[in-house]
Amino acid sequence: MYKKWMSGFVICFLTGIVFINFLYLREERQELGKIGENLIRFHVLANSDSPEDQELKLKVRDKIIHTMAEELEKSRDINETREILRTHLHKIEEIAEEEIKSRGENYSVTASLGESIFPTKRYGNVVFPAGIYEALRIEIGEAKGQNWWCVMFPPLCFVDVKHGLTDEETQRELKNALTEEEYHLVYSDINNKELPIQLKSKISEIFQESKVQIKGRFDRIASIFKI
Repeated sequence: MYKKWMSGFVICFLTGIVFINFLYLREERQELGKIGENLIRFHVLANSDSPEDQELKLKVRDKIIHTMAEELEKSRDINETREILRTHLHKIEEIAEEEIKSRGENYSVTASLGESIFPTKRYGNVVFPAGIYEALRIEIGEAKGQNWWCVMFPPLCFVDVKHGLTDEETQRELKNALTEEEYHLVYSDINNKELPIQLKSKISEIFQESKVQIKGRFDRIASIFKI
């Protein structure tokens, strides 16, 4: 009798934990997923992690941003930016290849526009959560080195990233592209007492770890009581 009661208690407890975890993660994914629908990121992957290849990656980045700035800054919405990028993919590859050759290298370059998975990244007070984002992806050579990224729509790539993207222009661009809820989710002011996205991500990690730990304990209990 005791074994059956204990087995039922453990099963109910585990079911409750998994259900709460499911609801929390589903809500978080829905919130964060909407952000990715309103942004296009710029992703540059270096050939390798050698200092020379990493420096070359930044030169290619600067050249593409400088050359495409005039076209992209005129864009009125994400669809227009997407179309500009699609029609200029070959030109972007040529820009990158010319820059690489001018630096004495002969790496191939591939430019593509599509969905990519990104980890959580922070620019100053702006936090972009992990998830799937549409991105202009530049692969240099074997593309096995550390990558660099920024936001191409809204055109944050053209704002000085050295200042942490915290100026008024950056805030205005984000407000224009995102809903009010999405904006507050990515913009975490130091004095803002709302739950920051990094903490949300940490809570999610804890839930996942707890689920694994609880499953392990349940398996041990099950072996004892032969559930």
